[in-house]
Amino acid sequence: MADRTYTLADFDFELPPELIAQHPAAQRSASRLLDGTGAVPVDRIFHDLPGLLNPGDLLVFNDTRVIKARLFGEKPTGGAVEALVERVLPHNEVLAHLRASKSPRAGTQVRFADGAFEAEVLGRSGPDGGLFHLRFPADPLALLDAHGHVPLPPYITHADGAEDVSRYQTVFARRPGAVAAPTASLHFDEAVLAALAARGVQRANVTLHVGAGTFQPVRSDTLAEHQ
Repeated sequence: MADRTYTLADFDFELPPELIAQHPAAQRSASRLLDGTGAVPVDRIFHDLPGLLNPGDLLVFNDTRVIKARLFGEKPTGGAVEALVERVLPHNEVLAHLRASKSPRAGTQVRFADGAFEAEVLGRSGPDGGLFHLRFPADPLALLDAHGHVPLPPYITHADGAEDVSRYQTVFARRPGAVAAPTASLHFDEAVLAALAARGVQRANVTLHVGAGTFQPVRSDTLAEHQ
């Protein structure tokens, strides 16, 4: 029997917009949890997790920290520019996704944050030229922290606010560099972490900076062609 070729249509399903939470639960660990360990799935609450694990189990946490990677600015012509910083490089340089009515050319000075600073476009980068190479006038992380916006996922429709600075971040985030949160980890709070430790569940940290590619769609009709 030949292997089946899966297409995008095989994974289509209805997702009513009203079922996409636009704001987090008041308590991180009050979110729903589906327990599939038994013969029949059971609806639980996330704070039940420690009781579902065994002493000696190991949980690996991603300690990346989301940076305020989104900037709004304008070209010298006045055209609006939206930037999403993908990666911070040495020498005050970054790689970023840019949205503009017309892509800025190399040498263009883009004014960000109502003129708080300017960044020079050095050129295009990436295998398909989808990223722009920019040079900031100072430390990019400091400028982003002062003038950037929380890079909320595209399915969150409201503008970022003060709540998102803390809630679109894990409680164990340490190392800045991600432009998207390791989403499953957002449900852990200090009480759950303490209960896991008391249960004898072991813990280890890794650092994986999540990039904007996590939001990119599959553009190939068949999964085998996806890159």
